[in-house]
Amino acid sequence: MADFHQNGNITTLHNLRTRPLDDLTLELKTYAATRKITLILPCLYSELEGPALSNILDELAEVPYLHRIVIGLDQATGDQFRQAKAYFARLPQNHMVIWNDSPRMLALGARLVELGLAPQEPGKGKNVWTCIGYLLACADSAVMAIHDCDIVTYDRDMLARLVYPVVNPSFSYQMAKGFYPRIGDGKLNGRVTRLLVSPLLIALKRVIGDRDYLDYLRSFRYPLSGEFAMRTHVLAELRIPSDWGLEIGVLSEAWRNLAPKSVCQVEISDAYDHKHQELSPEDASKGLSRMSTDICKAIFRKLAADGTVFTQNIFRTLKATYYRSALDLLDGYYTDAKMNGLSIDRHSEEKNIELFAENILRAGQVFLDNPHETPFIPTWSRVHSADIDFLSDLRAAAAADAEEFGQAYARSGAV
Repeated sequence: MADFHQNGNITTLHNLRTRPLDDLTLELKTYAATRKITLILPCLYSELEGPALSNILDELAEVPYLHRIVIGLDQATGDQFRQAKAYFARLPQNHMVIWNDSPRMLALGARLVELGLAPQEPGKGKNVWTCIGYLLACADSAVMAIHDCDIVTYDRDMLARLVYPVVNPSFSYQMAKGFYPRIGDGKLNGRVTRLLVSPLLIALKRVIGDRDYLDYLRSFRYPLSGEFAMRTHVLAELRIPSDWGLEIGVLSEAWRNLAPKSVCQVEISDAYDHKHQELSPEDASKGLSRMSTDICKAIFRKLAADGTVFTQNIFRTLKATYYRSALDLLDGYYTDAKMNGLSIDRHSEEKNIELFAENILRAGQVFLDNPHETPFIPTWSRVHSADIDFLSDLRAAAAADAEEFGQAYARSGAV
């Protein structure tokens, strides 16, 4: 992907393979002396037992410029939290594992319920939001980065390239979004981006006309990537979606809060692979079926907020236009895969497109039936306004959990 094309809407930072990692790392270490960097890792306990996370930690252990690592741990018992602390103890950096299911964290959640500010559902969005709250409570970092814990092709070059645009003081970027090709096991992956988001944005432009927001989303080579970095002053006003629309939601927030010139995308890997979701055509509440519906709703909500009027007839037309656009793109994906020696199952791909087409209609109906649905978690600025002690209590609860469940962090200084 070493080209130099710019789309004119946001800046694309390419990997031209002309700079070694050691050189980049040395410069980041210099900047980090005055612009501290925190990495957030949203994590399920089950990922500690998978093949990817151990290598990720080995790579992160060699990163000298990180000030802190915040790990949000979901779906863990007390014993599993203790095991997780021991597991992450190999990290030499200041780090904190936040046990999101602890009694203390649940009590904080109850306080939010009383205020009417609680996240509506558990999941990655809530995990990331909680970690951001802890970071804001620490109040000592200038840059935050996020990536997933299931990246089987991870190396520390990814992180260096991701944070560099927002750490470099001579750059004006407030947010950097990672992109890469999704390939693995000899296959072309990235089904939801290739077969849903790209043709959906094309179809929306044909059905509802030109919108700056659509041009903005189409500028991103991988809008659903889970890797991004931001200046921390942006975080207090960031609305985090609680459903599968997290990545699109964050891009939409950047569109709402930041100037296009302050947003960039950066090439962070030549080949990226991670855990794959099941399609789940028989259950719309799971897998890629649920994900595709939530993503569509996130896009529809943002367009409506900008003044687009949707009707049932528009959604019916959108479904048909999407279907044709997706099949046209599939021809291109097929030839691209074949030319590069990758396999692609056209029958399976068309089944995906058929399901996504139905889910566009389903998402549209849900949107029309629930026009006031707001699946966003309240901003930390609003929480702080409603309960001025909440952020400090969140930090204290995380520290108390770490203290109660052993001294695995005594050497890290995380508390």
